[in-house]
Amino acid sequence: MSNSSTLNLFSMTGKMKILHFSWIAFFITFFVWFNHAPLLGSIAASLGLTSAEVKTLLILNVALTIPARVIIGMLTDKFGPRIVYATLLAVASVPCFAFALSQDFAQAAISRFLLGFIGAGFVVGIRMVSEWFPANELGTAEGIYGGWGNFGSAAAAMSLPTLALVFGGEDGWRYAVALTGVISLVFSVIWYVNVNDTPAGSTYFKPKKIGGLPVTSKSDFYFMLVMKLPMYAALALLTWKLSPYGVSILSDTAALVIYISLGLILIYDCFSAYQVNKPIFVAEVPKEQRYAFKQVAVLNVLYFATFGSELAVVSMLPLFFADVFELDMVYAGLLASAYAFMNLMSRPGGGWISDRYGRKRTLLILTAGLAAGYALMSMIDNSWPLYLAVIVAMACSFFVQAGEGAVFAVVPLIKRSLTGQIAGMTGAYGNVGAVFYLTVLSMVSYQAFFTVIAITAVVGFFALLLLEEPSGHIVEVNEDGSVEMIKVS
Repeated sequence: MSNSSTLNLFSMTGKMKILHFSWIAFFITFFVWFNHAPLLGSIAASLGLTSAEVKTLLILNVALTIPARVIIGMLTDKFGPRIVYATLLAVASVPCFAFALSQDFAQAAISRFLLGFIGAGFVVGIRMVSEWFPANELGTAEGIYGGWGNFGSAAAAMSLPTLALVFGGEDGWRYAVALTGVISLVFSVIWYVNVNDTPAGSTYFKPKKIGGLPVTSKSDFYFMLVMKLPMYAALALLTWKLSPYGVSILSDTAALVIYISLGLILIYDCFSAYQVNKPIFVAEVPKEQRYAFKQVAVLNVLYFATFGSELAVVSMLPLFFADVFELDMVYAGLLASAYAFMNLMSRPGGGWISDRYGRKRTLLILTAGLAAGYALMSMIDNSWPLYLAVIVAMACSFFVQAGEGAVFAVVPLIKRSLTGQIAGMTGAYGNVGAVFYLTVLSMVSYQAFFTVIAITAVVGFFALLLLEEPSGHIVEVNEDGSVEMIKVS
């Protein structure tokens, strides 16, 4: 780990070079992942898509990200962030190009579904940054990584429509989308050439096996299996939305096949997890090498409420302002874009506060704030002054995004060798939250939607009471059997 104790954002050497390359890589993944959203009008017109097919593309864009974050987390822990991020950026350019070349809905749907894999890139940088920054700077560094990288979706919304116009013609959107693929492919090489997994002389700790998250007690193993269920439930829910009960893209038979497949995959996933964790059923893990899985479960719940609600609210806020205050969609979109802009400061701010005032205390305050913020948003109607509604939405977004930063200020402090997998599971729960909240939105009023989010935030607050403040050291075992202590407080 870097010995420098300063965090100079204008530096491009040492750990700061790694931080800047990491957030740029994450920025590009979100730039590519959401390259379709601001161009949907042109895409629909070019391919002759129906409203149901457009909605299907939006669903498919997030579907694969849930399992992808878990898989990429495992691969990152095993092979290191340098090679995994480079490979992900390069491979994801292929479905990006395929989407740009699509001639009908089927081609667009398949490539969009596969492109959801790039949304897992976030997990890789979490492990990379944790290798380079000491515990007292880790929350700030992870916050900068997450906040600045997450801005890639907003950058896509602001720049790609203009690029499509510059290219011109019916195929302008194709060139704009393809350009994002070129950027991803080129940066994969730049990333690989310029970064290292760890500072010189540091050890990159790896799990002994991959195929499931290792835990350190039998009770934690069963707890982990329970925590897998919501991820599969979210995929089943996405299938239901595509079935005749939703947008009627899948037939009843196709949906049934997917349900059965998800069940079989869940069984295999549980078996694979048992194979990885079989030793804990034979002998107890030494006390100093244990970690509490409840730490991971609490962070999963919090990310469900924070990032899950952010993804959902960002997608509906323009329409909310337009409907409630009878605004033009362009004006409503500009007002709503401020919610995403808050990421640039809010997420790093949450990490910074966490570094200085304690992980658990910060999360408790931020979670209470986002519960109150969404409760206030549930009260917004057309009797409110517009400026007040915008202020409330922006204040709420601060607590949401700062909470995200505070969550990932804790993730790397649980078990260094498993940081990728823990970040993958926690990140996946953010997407599970988005699926859940957007499904709720499709069934209830705006006011009830915000109320549901506030209630889940309250659940997260009480779950937080079970979180243990990271302190002391993480114990990791080198390949030669020697023990290394990693300071976490």
